[in-house]
Amino acid sequence: MLDKKRGPLENVRILDISTVFAAPFAASLLGDYGADVIKVEMPGRGDTLRGMQPTEQAESLPWVAVTRNKKAITLNLKKEKGQELFLRLVKHTDLLFENFRPGTLDKWGLPIERIREANPDLIIIHVSGYGHTGPARHKAGFGTSATAFSGYTYLCGYPDRPPLSPPVPLADYVTGIFAALGAMVALYHRDTRNGPGQDVDIALFESLFRILETVVIEHGYTGAIKERTGNEQTNAAPVGTFQAKDGEWLALTTSTNPTFYRLAEVLGRPEMKTDPDYSTNEARLLRKDELHQMIDKWFKQHTAEEIQQICDDNGIPVCPVYDIASIFKDPQYKAREAIIEMDHPKLGKVSIPGVVPKFSKTPGTVQSVGPQLGEHNEEVYQQLGITQAELERYIEEGVI
Repeated sequence: MLDKKRGPLENVRILDISTVFAAPFAASLLGDYGADVIKVEMPGRGDTLRGMQPTEQAESLPWVAVTRNKKAITLNLKKEKGQELFLRLVKHTDLLFENFRPGTLDKWGLPIERIREANPDLIIIHVSGYGHTGPARHKAGFGTSATAFSGYTYLCGYPDRPPLSPPVPLADYVTGIFAALGAMVALYHRDTRNGPGQDVDIALFESLFRILETVVIEHGYTGAIKERTGNEQTNAAPVGTFQAKDGEWLALTTSTNPTFYRLAEVLGRPEMKTDPDYSTNEARLLRKDELHQMIDKWFKQHTAEEIQQICDDNGIPVCPVYDIASIFKDPQYKAREAIIEMDHPKLGKVSIPGVVPKFSKTPGTVQSVGPQLGEHNEEVYQQLGITQAELERYIEEGVI
């Protein structure tokens, strides 16, 4: 049994019947704060994520991370006896996460109406590529295609090259955050406002589209279409990545007047603070190339360590462009417990991101990672009053 510590969601019960990244990530976020999360997988084969690369010793590393703080059970939702067990679990559940293509549960014989009969107060979080309404609702939806549909991919890359997809499943993880937010808002409404159980519907494309609000309002008002600009920023200057004398790259941003004025002093050009050609962001954008050449020259006269020290001393936002090895060595990451070590039965010590955000009174914790297929079958099903003999019969029949 998981040794769960107290957390702000200690008494919240979650069923996670979803697969791969987005919805499972949302459930794991809530598990970090003490929610009792039961991960449901198909007998014999488990979640598709179990086969996702990279792998070590036949263990998927993404699986190990995404299924932290979860109890793993097997259950065949396509079989009637499996559905009966599922509905018994639903009776004791607050939040149900699912991310099948709309209509899949109906096809299996588990329409929402049947699920709600078992628990009218249940909150169901539906995650899909395009949502449960609209002409595209039945399309297969994965993160890469949803990112393209959102308009995000179009903006990534250089103007003379093809658009770039993010190097991580960005749509899935951002959607997971929105799904967790939706779950908590619905739970708050139910438990503090005497609200009903309800459905929370989120599409992968919508989560990324939501953060493109500047692009949306600009096009809606002016008709402008934002294009790829590579590393250039179009709303503030100077902003960018610059290479130091020793070859290290640093990211600099002076998107406010006060930070630019401090940079002007460091560059030995204090007159720019009052010069109308540089004193406002609007003016600086017109002279962006000139400013970047000036900064590039200054960077090449100093090492990365020198630049960092000078900028820190003068309140200028700059930081190194880190690779993951540098992150593991950084004292700020260590101080924030941004990387924690966990024990895994096959892999030994594994490093995963810590809990975010941090609570002062009821901090979240990570108690486990990457459960084995059906690892918690006996614990979970015996809590329903199912005997060992019944469990063995269910296994023989392919129900669990």
